[in-house]
Amino acid sequence: MKIRYWDTNLKLRLIGEGLFNMLFWMYFPFITVYFSGAFGKSIAGLLMTVPPLFSLLGSLIGGALSDRVGRRPVMLFGALFQTIMFALFALSGSPWIDYIAFIGIGIGGAIYRPASQSMVADLAPPKELREIFATFTTANNLGAILGPLLGAIFFFHYRQELLWTCAAVMLGYFIAIYFILHESMPIKVEIQEKRPISSELKDQWKGYGIIFRDKVFLVYIIAGIFSLVAIMQLDLYLPVYIINHVPGQALFTWNHWSFQISSTEVFGWVLGFNGLLFVLFILPVTKWFGHWKERNVFILSSLMAGGGTFLVGLNSNIWYLFFVTIIFTFGEMVRSPVTQSFISRYAPENARGQYMGADSLQYTIGKFLAPITVFLSSWIAPMGIFTIILGFSLVSIVFYHLLFRLLKEHQTAA
Repeated sequence: MKIRYWDTNLKLRLIGEGLFNMLFWMYFPFITVYFSGAFGKSIAGLLMTVPPLFSLLGSLIGGALSDRVGRRPVMLFGALFQTIMFALFALSGSPWIDYIAFIGIGIGGAIYRPASQSMVADLAPPKELREIFATFTTANNLGAILGPLLGAIFFFHYRQELLWTCAAVMLGYFIAIYFILHESMPIKVEIQEKRPISSELKDQWKGYGIIFRDKVFLVYIIAGIFSLVAIMQLDLYLPVYIINHVPGQALFTWNHWSFQISSTEVFGWVLGFNGLLFVLFILPVTKWFGHWKERNVFILSSLMAGGGTFLVGLNSNIWYLFFVTIIFTFGEMVRSPVTQSFISRYAPENARGQYMGADSLQYTIGKFLAPITVFLSSWIAPMGIFTIILGFSLVSIVFYHLLFRLLKEHQTAA
């Protein structure tokens, strides 16, 4: 489905989120390193487990509200809340206020995300879901090419200016949503009388209770959590490992001339290469694996992501790191569109927002568990940490095998 035929909502989201993600990749990959420097690795590892808990609550509330009040109002609130938190981060003079603002940015994004993803599912033809989600992934990763390279300089030397720019871009996106976006929710729930907020929240939690009694969905979430622990290390343990254990070195050498990069810049180049791979290959990979069974795609993803990350610890040469980056990047790449299309098809239409919000549990709980690698790195050698990461991936493969066995039984019974 060509972009020119997309609904206006989808086009606006593609442009707005693509632009913001360029700035996102200039600060987010270096957050763990920044807090490690401010608080120490052990404390930073513990602190990084807290934001996902708030994001979890934001995702559940955002998903439930998007099914009640609509996608557009929830997206507006999420964008505005992020704008305010970026401004607070920029004005802050304390690492603790920085940390609170970082949590707030995560909450705003968590509230926004289920409504945004539900809007795509509302407007996209079912047969085109994988390709459309892959297009969004491509746009989001365009910024991942230059973002880390620039962020290695701007985040540590011009952090305030960078954060003000993020606030301005998010404010502009909020205004665009307000004036251009139209509501896409297929079923409007008409409330005949005003009800107390406590009653509304109680009904929302009841809805999630029904979802979590869905055994297939629950196993899907557990499998995703273990799988994502490896994928998330690119923003958690890998920057700590590369910056502390990979020496500065020559990227290019010609006769007596060489282009030298520091350890921080080595990580920036690795992350930029990761983004370049996504931009170049996400759409072709989506088409290559379009006829693969979802079960096989999930298992391949876990194997490549965990195995590729494990291989990072075996050599510190930057060209070797580029090679293993290809492996773990393709592991993440093949998974992303299939995950989004799987839950879009599985979720009932009248509860799509709630399922999208609950689906984000695998990301928020994964983010809660993933920083354990940073925490343990104060006592365990790097290869021990990489072995733990590989172990998480292998466990996810077991759960994905169970998932599709249960799904087959569920479909047979239905």
